[in-house]
Amino acid sequence: MIERIALMLALGAAASAASAQDAGPAEGSPIAVHGQATFVVQATPGFASPYTGPQSLAPDQARETFDATAFVGLRPAAGTEIWANPEIDQGFGLSNTLGVAGFPSAEAYKVGKSAPYLRLQRLFVRETIDLGGAAETVAGVGDQFAGTRTANRIVLTVGKFGVGDVFDTNSYAHDPRSDFLNWSIVDAGSFDYAADAWGYSYGVAGEWYAGAWTLRLGGFNLSRVPNGETLETGFGQYQVDAELERRFAIAGRAGAARLTVFRNRGRFSRFDDAVALAAATGQPVDPALTRRRMTRMGVHANLEQAVTGTLGLFARAGVADGAIEPYDFTDIDRTIAVGGQWRGKGWGRAADRIGLAIVANGISDAHRRYLAAGGLGVLIGDGRLVHAGAEGIVETYYDLAAAKGIDVTLDYQFVDHPGYNRDRGPANVFALRLHGGF
Repeated sequence: MIERIALMLALGAAASAASAQDAGPAEGSPIAVHGQATFVVQATPGFASPYTGPQSLAPDQARETFDATAFVGLRPAAGTEIWANPEIDQGFGLSNTLGVAGFPSAEAYKVGKSAPYLRLQRLFVRETIDLGGAAETVAGVGDQFAGTRTANRIVLTVGKFGVGDVFDTNSYAHDPRSDFLNWSIVDAGSFDYAADAWGYSYGVAGEWYAGAWTLRLGGFNLSRVPNGETLETGFGQYQVDAELERRFAIAGRAGAARLTVFRNRGRFSRFDDAVALAAATGQPVDPALTRRRMTRMGVHANLEQAVTGTLGLFARAGVADGAIEPYDFTDIDRTIAVGGQWRGKGWGRAADRIGLAIVANGISDAHRRYLAAGGLGVLIGDGRLVHAGAEGIVETYYDLAAAKGIDVTLDYQFVDHPGYNRDRGPANVFALRLHGGF
């Protein structure tokens, strides 16, 4: 742990030095290098747990995760960017990232390891084609060169990256390294986006910016098996995403509305098919035995609005086909989340932030029957589900800007009916997050 804190302090020192020298590579530079490191420790004390299953959240535990990422960019020509993100990961989420559909840490992957390991999480090419309109200044940050672009443009991204890099973004709830931690707050819980166990996929995305509107389309590989470590190749199993965004201003304050639709095509199981086969054979419920090629779809809305110079609000609501198993994200068929972020200018800490969000996640009747029969989902499965209820979560955090490039965050989450089980919880989840970057 001491080594990780030292690394984050070093990254913060690098950020301070870069700031003193007019931060980072100059506009027009063909090379850019940024870095970040994030350490999160989460703990949950005792709560009601009358029985446990293979994928239950356990009481009285603490777990930690760590990641350090390099963002290395090359700009061979105007409008063309090539980015690589090698990353070192280590650690485990609570109960090995199991037990809660709206999992408490989006810094915890579905693959936990005690020893640090290296992966290339992103490797992509982005092409920006200016189409005119007002000039916009772009800051130089990870995976983005400093420079200018026009308001009207086409952006094409090809390679390995996250669906969430392009779709379902939100200014106040989308980055677990700097704002909320909960999975179903940083993304719409019902958005079953294509991803390997670390959250990335191979694909292509196109964005067309025209005035106040943006249309986004994308195609991505699903994992070879649900919640798998290995991605499909050649789009044998795939996802198509479409998103329409409208930007606006209310009382002179910026806002945006987005509507996102996804369509997954691959080998999935209907929940009732898996339950019926188990009942007929007397064997445990196993969706792998009833998977066949079919389509699963979902839709969600995503809103954000600045209310004052220091306060911003957001909301998400979505629904997906609850008759068919989720594939790559988590066990949520319907969701609604609301919240906000408040900056600390009023108490003399302009760079500090307070966040508060409430989310309710639900499942279909077929999904409930599957879990009640002992079925296991992407993240949840108590072995039975006698008293089902909506999973309700409240998250709040205080992010302290300790120094240039160094943030310390205290986070608390209240999780009611974890895994949709009224017999379990409620669980209180406490977290400390340390983040450094340049």
